[in-house]
Amino acid sequence: MGEKSFIVTLGDSDSDRYRLVCIIEKGVVTIFCVQYEAFIQGEWHPIVRYDTAHEFPHRDLLHTERAQDKTEYPGRTRAEVLTIGQEDIKRNWRAYRARYEEELKK
Repeated sequence: MGEKSFIVTLGDSDSDRYRLVCIIEKGVVTIFCVQYEAFIQGEWHPIVRYDTAHEFPHRDLLHTERAQDKTEYPGRTRAEVLTIGQEDIKRNWRAYRARYEEELKK
């Protein structure tokens, strides 16, 4: 069993990052979590997360005052969803942050 765990800073400051944890058994991704986090108002906030917490790969879009939106990826492997998550966060973290900050204002 191999485990990878690291944090990647996004943008030009230290206030946006994604955290990745992945367990690989016999060359197959079995468990993973990749989560975009933003430092807002003196605290780290999880904003979007791709993981296998409910025994299937999915995305959780987190909100400030209501339940998260869950997106499933039927027919995709865990490794594929892990890659989709990393690429989505790298491309869209600014939009995720802006949406979350707008929710905080309400």
